[in-house]
Amino acid sequence: MKFSYNWIRELVPGLDIEPEELMRLITMKTAECEGLEYVGEPADTVIEVDNKSLTHRPDLWGHYGMAREVAAITSRRLHDPVKLDLLLRGTATVEIAIEDFALCPRYSASVFENVTVQPSPAWLRDRLEAVGLNAINNIVDVTNYVMAELAQPMHAFDAQKLHGTAIFVRSARPGEQIVALNEESYNLGPSNLVIADAEAPIALAGVIGGLHSAIGPETERIVLESANFQAASVRKTSVALKLRTDASMRFEKSQDPTNTVRGLARAVELLAEVSPGIRLVGGVADLQGELKTPAPIEFSVDWLRRKLGRELDAHEVRSILESLEFGVEESAPGRFLVTVPSWRATKDISIKDDLLEEVGRVVGYESITPRAPLIESVVPPEEASRKYVRRLRDMATAQGFTEVYNYSFVTEEMARAFHMNLEEHVGVANPIASGQTLLRASLLPAILENILDNSRHLTAFRLFEIGREIHARNRELPEEVPHFAAAMYEREGDGRESLFELKRLAECLMDGCEARPAKARPFEHPERAAIIAWRGADVGRLFELHPSLGVEGRAAILDLDLIKIQRLDNREHRYQPWSRFPVSAFDLSVVAGLRELSVDIERRLAAAAGADLVEIQFLRVYTGAPLPPDRKSVTYRLTVGAADRTLSSEEVGAIRERVIGAVS
Repeated sequence: MKFSYNWIRELVPGLDIEPEELMRLITMKTAECEGLEYVGEPADTVIEVDNKSLTHRPDLWGHYGMAREVAAITSRRLHDPVKLDLLLRGTATVEIAIEDFALCPRYSASVFENVTVQPSPAWLRDRLEAVGLNAINNIVDVTNYVMAELAQPMHAFDAQKLHGTAIFVRSARPGEQIVALNEESYNLGPSNLVIADAEAPIALAGVIGGLHSAIGPETERIVLESANFQAASVRKTSVALKLRTDASMRFEKSQDPTNTVRGLARAVELLAEVSPGIRLVGGVADLQGELKTPAPIEFSVDWLRRKLGRELDAHEVRSILESLEFGVEESAPGRFLVTVPSWRATKDISIKDDLLEEVGRVVGYESITPRAPLIESVVPPEEASRKYVRRLRDMATAQGFTEVYNYSFVTEEMARAFHMNLEEHVGVANPIASGQTLLRASLLPAILENILDNSRHLTAFRLFEIGREIHARNRELPEEVPHFAAAMYEREGDGRESLFELKRLAECLMDGCEARPAKARPFEHPERAAIIAWRGADVGRLFELHPSLGVEGRAAILDLDLIKIQRLDNREHRYQPWSRFPVSAFDLSVVAGLRELSVDIERRLAAAAGADLVEIQFLRVYTGAPLPPDRKSVTYRLTVGAADRTLSSEEVGAIRERVIGAVS
């Protein structure tokens, strides 16, 4: 979009700043300017503005709108070039019919006779060409001049070429055609809004006129149109016909319906200058639908200061808004009721935050010190479950495990691999991917996929996930149970170390938990499945995956129910100082049955040691010669001591003998 420096100076009398400074002000306060170009005689300067920055400002597609901005920025008076008293009162000599006011909110027209069509004077040609518009003839050039000045597209029809005295604004009939001013023929349909006479379309509404009714050297009588069309309708027609014009670009931005009569009044003055003897016949034909007036917007100066982050007084705020021609009424001290002008009410200004932007850009955003807003906030109480999960995550990662995140969906094949009942799963009505039709009732299927994927590239790894099992409930929302699942994989070895390591991981979380042999589920190794018990309740399972699941190597898994664990983890923690006296330790190997549980042996040893036992630690298990095939040797280290003294060698020996006697 190009703007003439001289043109803006005519609309803002007394403007004495240089073009470069004007360009800088426009860039800072209104729109992004791309450059200056010196053109024409007498010398003029054209300021080129990036159209994208004007998308929401239809008023800035004309010099008068830009001049209004310049006048406000420079605190000068704006000159209105429109003289409404030039329009005659009385009966119009042309009739208007609008089929749908939603597509054409307003249509105004005037008839002129004794028209002389000739080349435009040099001043008019130079001004149009300076802003990128081609000069054609005096009548057409006036319509383009008004469009460039007031942002109101206009069109002139040769009245002698029209059929009848009425103009119809309607949707095109199926099969209708029009030959446009560019001499191209277009097939039309009901989605295209047209201007028509009694017989056929004479223009594409808001886009281009028709060749049949075009102004020519023989034209003596014209109908001058100044209308307003729905932005979306013009855009659809322009895109569908691949035809974009200066008029369509402006109508696409939602032009001001009140501007149609102003455009006619401005054209009356200009036509009298470029076509001597031209006469206006009758009054203005003006038909409009119900034009909605936006409700006033109320805001307080205190609110504006807080939002803008800058000190402003009420007088300064009022002065800025009034310079932009907003109506301002002080409803209470420091509170304003602002009326939005019609040219800013077309999808531009509708809420008080829009007015905040108006004030902010005029005072200059560069004058606002960047500072984060000071908002009083209260730290919410820490949620126990979130704190617990965070501690669990830290503990697992400290043990060398890597966290994984899996989707909460499983395929039917994954569920069947773990012998799960599909009917007990919650179905997904709109799956995000094919096959992911069920919400997971266990973390294990996804953990298996993680193991299979990573085992292709790694010979050993350990991982974990904290997630929710989702269980269906009749006529109720599904139950979501948080679980912790950890896995260890090794391609070589017998997998024993992985099971012991996962048991140790469980002990880090639940001091004193036990692993007890359990009947293996179908997906568990038949000889390597255990229940994790803690404080009298079963809280999870420790097992090795069944070889039938396709894992090449050994994969052990620890699966814990976090709801149960958190319910049991409610004991008071008591702290005591380190003992000031040394302790003594001795190792004992106990020969026991091959299937006897280590935890049972450990309990017997602890009970025999009594109150002086500080710690009991499992060291190793041995099978083979010279032991019989059904026996094993389990070795423990017992640490004993007293809180108030150092135990003598005789006392330590007595404890040792007592322990040996208990397991003999």
